[in-house]
Amino acid sequence: MVKQRMLKLGAFLPAPGHHVAAWRHPNAQPDGGLDFHYYRSLVQTAERGKFDMVFLSDGVGIRTHYKDEDELSRWGRIVHFEPLTLLSALAVVTKHIGLAATASTTYNEPFHIARKFASLDYLSGGRSGWNVVTSVTDVEAQNFNLDKQPTHRTRYRRAREFMEVVTGLWDSWEDDAFLYNKQSGRYFDPKKLHILNHKGEFFSVRGPLNVARPPQGYPVIVQAGASKDGQDFAARWAEVVFTAHQTLEQAQTFYSNMKKQAANYGRSPDQVKILPGVFPVIGRTKAEAEEKYRTLQDLVDPVVGLGLLTGLLGDVDISQYPLDGPLPELPETEGSTSRQKLIYEQARREGLTIRQLYLSVTGSRGHRFILGTPQTIADELEDWFVNGAADGFNIMPPYLPDGLTDFVEMVVPELQNRGLFREDYEGTTLRENLGLERPNYVVQKEPSLYTE
Repeated sequence: MVKQRMLKLGAFLPAPGHHVAAWRHPNAQPDGGLDFHYYRSLVQTAERGKFDMVFLSDGVGIRTHYKDEDELSRWGRIVHFEPLTLLSALAVVTKHIGLAATASTTYNEPFHIARKFASLDYLSGGRSGWNVVTSVTDVEAQNFNLDKQPTHRTRYRRAREFMEVVTGLWDSWEDDAFLYNKQSGRYFDPKKLHILNHKGEFFSVRGPLNVARPPQGYPVIVQAGASKDGQDFAARWAEVVFTAHQTLEQAQTFYSNMKKQAANYGRSPDQVKILPGVFPVIGRTKAEAEEKYRTLQDLVDPVVGLGLLTGLLGDVDISQYPLDGPLPELPETEGSTSRQKLIYEQARREGLTIRQLYLSVTGSRGHRFILGTPQTIADELEDWFVNGAADGFNIMPPYLPDGLTDFVEMVVPELQNRGLFREDYEGTTLRENLGLERPNYVVQKEPSLYTE
């Protein structure tokens, strides 16, 4: 009997929510980014809803586009915990839900990343996930001895080598290397230690890693780049792909192409789960949902709205153009090329002025926006899921905690009643719940330090 396919759900949880004005909502906690008890409550709510994972996005700098301190002072989400530190604490107060976070291959070293995520995998009992990014802003570069970020192509060359090193370090020890044999005095089997001895364009790393092979083999690899380089990288490495699409046709094309590209690397398409971002505004009636959205839109500061749009367009300065005029032709960016293209296409497709465009992206940021009742939300998700556009969704609550609670208490039961979503967790690790295979140990090219 063929097991019924179930959709996968991620909870994308920036404090205090995804809408640019979320921090100003009467029910929001504006200082939630630095409150562990707040995050504990959010993640436990997602776990109550049987979400596969929570996801914390991150950057190594204040990535918000702003022209001066006055503009910056109007934004929310400026300060927050370093995500791996937070997830390590959350591992202790959760049992089943996956814990995924962003870390950059441009401003980290492979040994650090391999060690941190392996440690999180042990602390959580096999529930860690790494969202691999190359970073996209000059302000991050300026925190690491650079004036400008490396080029898009250079960042991806480094990222590919970074992955070779990190996975090699996770394979420093075979799964059963450690004996802990007090009688023989043998702590580990020396034949099951393998030294990486990597020397490449960007990195020289000897190894081994001073953490045993992670419980999952490797933490789950997540990726969100949709550029040509990003898609190629995802096809080779990613097991969960976060993506942003607004129409069924766009999502179907991406889904089909990504599965084919993964197969070209000799990977099973089923081992790549594609989760488009969805920004849901939920009400018991459509009118209630519309009122919730109107409340948020009325709180948008025009200065912040224009700054948000500027950032999404790759820091292209559009302030010189009339707000009630069309978006001009855009120069190519060294930032997120895929997001720039997505926003530009939306403006052209819908005939939006610059003002209308920034208001339209205040929450979804180019992701899919669905407004309505729990049944309407479930209808839309089911449509994409059964028609080859998604394996699940990365849910982006408009504001927290209410947006997440609404989804868990109203939409999840609707999906469960339709047989589309689990009643309980399938396993104890993130891989098991996502239906991903545990990577086999890969013997290093270099011989073991110890030989018979």
